[in-house]
Amino acid sequence: MKFSRRESVAVIAAGAAAFPARRARGAVAPPPSPLMLWYEQPASVWTEALPVGNGQMSAMVFGGIRQERLQLNDATLWAGQPYDPVNPAAHAALSKVRTLIFEGKIAEAEALANDAVLATPSTQMPYQAFCDLMLDFRGLGQTSNYRRSLDLDSAMATTRFTSDGIDHQRQVIASAGDQVIAMRLTASSEGQLNVDIGLASPHKIVAVEADGSSSLLMTGRNGDAAGIKGGLQFAARLFASVEGGQIKPGGRLQVRGADAVTLMIAMATSYRRFDDVSGDPVAATEATLDRIRSRSFAQIAIDATDAHRRLFRRVSIDLGQSAAAALPTDKRIAASPTQNDPALAALYFQYGRYLLISSSRPGGQPANLQGLWNDSLNPPWGSKYTINVNTEMNYWPAETTHLGECVTPLVDMVRDLAVTGARTAATMYGARGWVAHHNTDLWRASAPIDGAQFGLWPTGGAWLCTHLWDHYDYGRDRAFLTSIYPLMAGAARFFLDTLQPEPKTGYLVTNPSMSPENPHGHGGTLCAGPTMDMAILRDLFGQTIAAAQILNVDTGFVAELEAARSRLAPYQIGRQGQLQEWREDWDADAPEQDHRHVSHLYGLYPSHQISVEDTPDLAAAARRTLELRGDRATGWATAWRITLWARLRDGDHAHRILGYLLGPDHSYPNMFDAHPPFQIDGNFGGTAGIVEMLLYSRGDVIELLPALPTAWPDGQVTGLRARGRCGVDLTWRNGRLKRVTLRPDMDSQRTIKLGTRRVAASLKAGHTLVLEDGDFAR
Repeated sequence: MKFSRRESVAVIAAGAAAFPARRARGAVAPPPSPLMLWYEQPASVWTEALPVGNGQMSAMVFGGIRQERLQLNDATLWAGQPYDPVNPAAHAALSKVRTLIFEGKIAEAEALANDAVLATPSTQMPYQAFCDLMLDFRGLGQTSNYRRSLDLDSAMATTRFTSDGIDHQRQVIASAGDQVIAMRLTASSEGQLNVDIGLASPHKIVAVEADGSSSLLMTGRNGDAAGIKGGLQFAARLFASVEGGQIKPGGRLQVRGADAVTLMIAMATSYRRFDDVSGDPVAATEATLDRIRSRSFAQIAIDATDAHRRLFRRVSIDLGQSAAAALPTDKRIAASPTQNDPALAALYFQYGRYLLISSSRPGGQPANLQGLWNDSLNPPWGSKYTINVNTEMNYWPAETTHLGECVTPLVDMVRDLAVTGARTAATMYGARGWVAHHNTDLWRASAPIDGAQFGLWPTGGAWLCTHLWDHYDYGRDRAFLTSIYPLMAGAARFFLDTLQPEPKTGYLVTNPSMSPENPHGHGGTLCAGPTMDMAILRDLFGQTIAAAQILNVDTGFVAELEAARSRLAPYQIGRQGQLQEWREDWDADAPEQDHRHVSHLYGLYPSHQISVEDTPDLAAAARRTLELRGDRATGWATAWRITLWARLRDGDHAHRILGYLLGPDHSYPNMFDAHPPFQIDGNFGGTAGIVEMLLYSRGDVIELLPALPTAWPDGQVTGLRARGRCGVDLTWRNGRLKRVTLRPDMDSQRTIKLGTRRVAASLKAGHTLVLEDGDFAR
């Protein structure tokens, strides 16, 4: 496969920054680019490997010298097959469970719920690894000048080293347009590439065979789990082409004496949708490779990078520089607790955007607990969709960092859940509408799992619906609102049917429910009307009302929602001055005072119900809660705390917690978030937290630099988005705004705030508005 001159130049440019000049052994080279993760040694474990992905398939690139491994995933390879887990005994048992909870007999309620209400099976299906591409290189001698890197701007992973005076380069990219993982191997002298290439899989039912003279075909079946038989077929095809040298076919391809090698990998499963596994992955992978067989690596890489940059380059950020930026990424992470490295925060911000682009594209699945990357058949928590915070956190930065298209898979999943959740609502609760509890999977299971103390939480679907509204609010697309309104209305109808009057007050509360995963010290976790539920339902009802009024529909239904919303149990401040987590003042009794979840602060972030300006007493109570709960938590919980302190307008406190997230306790060497173990939500939450320090919008109000930390005295960010289709560029110097440029895509009346000062602005689509500090009235 020969390159044109243009293609060769383009591919070299895409990876050139990863190639260090020859240097003395042990000398430190300057960082290739501020948008690059780079290392001076191969990955020894999975959390050191570098991720590429196209929203459907992914690879973890280890950068090995004599043996290279690409660990591969497809977003639709999960265990099991379509199933309905609703427990047929649940409906009859729920009334008794509710009574026990209202009577304060929590342990009895949990025991009954575990016996009669939980899903069958009581767990869901795990996301599973697909296969490994293994390359064993022959004849390599002593090596030097090693560097591997991931360029966030080009989406290219590159490994380069010198062996016996010959420079070797290996590049990997995931193409969304061509639906392949592409790899190119080159050497600076002719005939120097000798490599055995094979496919291996951890699955039990799998076979690999030669597919012609230069291809391999892997076929297999997914695994069983929790009594649900595997029902997915899968296939991977590898096509190799060489320049110079020869390929010997077989169960492994043997390349000898080549100048360059190009590998194309296509993967597919028989998954068509959550209730259909009739696809033909063998035919699908054959069709994919037939389409791209005549295309060079350069053509595929150029197109893949261009498509990536159309999203990635919408936003740029500069938070300042320091000497630490010259270190390899793993050393920067290790040193971050003791070194000032504002550029590491900027890199982390852009890495979160890169990971979302790579793991969540239109037509694919949403980013799961590990995004798109997983090397296990039974990963932690199944690498599922945990919808009591983690899946939502994955999408917190999407709208603000101009990646609204990446929300499409989440919207599609909610559409699926409205189908399966309607069965759960009717069968389990005898209710209209639809419901999803604290987890779901590829098959869109929506019944409670993992034990009543974790899973009997009915507001997961309601929380997801707030993301539908946010996607509308940022884009103000009436056609989109029309399409999602039935989903929001269905979720709201479920709660109209299932909310229970609290015996002592008459307020409407959820029952059974919980404050996610946090035992309250009074017999378990189950309760009625936890603060989080009430806050989520205020948003769900309020947003559904707003949608109906915009669309001028369902006036009677709106009246029902308004009446129910007015009866929801209110926020309460407890005896410690804290925002109460439960209807009773149990916070001080809870056995885990530093619990990772801060669910009752949902109203502060991601919601807007609590603010320093509008509800100062509740904001002070939220602050007291955070003080009591502590700053240090698991990775994703640390990220949530960043956003919360930013909403409290304490930028320095938010920045201090960001430092914990960037350090080695919560960032692996490849900058994946460490719960531990790896969960990608912390990466996305960290990106969202950085945005919250720089920009806030609600309705038609845009607030600039609301929580700017003193550690970032000078900086610039371009391309952020405010609600109502408005782009925002910010520059600040010495901790003060220098300039803001607003780029509206629709006409609107806006209030622009800077601290206590504000400007009323009439924005016109396509016309920029530039303001400086002096333009804000004092």
